[in-house]
Amino acid sequence: MALPALQKFERKIERHIRLLEAKRYVIERKIGRHIRLFEKKRDGIGKKIEEQFRQFERNNGIRLDDEVRFIRSWLERPLSTGAVTPSGKVLARAMASYVDPNSDGPVVEFGPGSGPVTEALVEAGVAPSRLVLVESNPDFCRILQARYPDATVVQGDAYGLRRLLETLLIQPAAAVVSSLPLVTKPIRKRLRLIRDAIDLMLPGAPFVQFTYSVAAPLPKRLSGFSVEASERIWMNLPPARVWVYRRTENR
Repeated sequence: MALPALQKFERKIERHIRLLEAKRYVIERKIGRHIRLFEKKRDGIGKKIEEQFRQFERNNGIRLDDEVRFIRSWLERPLSTGAVTPSGKVLARAMASYVDPNSDGPVVEFGPGSGPVTEALVEAGVAPSRLVLVESNPDFCRILQARYPDATVVQGDAYGLRRLLETLLIQPAAAVVSSLPLVTKPIRKRLRLIRDAIDLMLPGAPFVQFTYSVAAPLPKRLSGFSVEASERIWMNLPPARVWVYRRTENR
């Protein structure tokens, strides 16, 4: 292709990209408006559901604290809380199975919630003192600190990973285990998260992520990374799959 024709073609592509970016911006604003409307309508729903749970507990002599907190958290922040209920034991064990308990360095968990995956990691042999638990919900942070006093609990947004952990981690992480609802975020934000995480990890260490979605949470073909996936875990509700990403080349 001649140089003038190539330049003309590049300008055409750039115009299409700008048009797509403008359309995406409009769509994101519409989604934001719908979320705000949802948030206005949900006022009072969380308290009503919690009271119904409490009444059920009183009638049956049981406690459902984790389930109640997850439902309330999801109602308050549906795009930040990845599930309506905590991860099932089968899913949690599947995620923990990708972490070598004998490896060196901390094990970082994003979005641990009330700690079902944390529990599976400890049961698999990961010492609680190696755990760095990054959770944005202050209620869940208090639960995690009470249940795992030897772990390091960090209240904050995992998408601000560098600011949160660069000075906290005194050695590269042996693994990152994530329960974040990645598919609710733009692809650029997802890619930035995994690349920032990988930069803080040992060479070849796993970035473990689960998703309910049929599609992968990150591209299956990701330059510089190997990707593997578990079978769909039908015993979880809803069914889920575990995806594992490892860097295959040095930067």
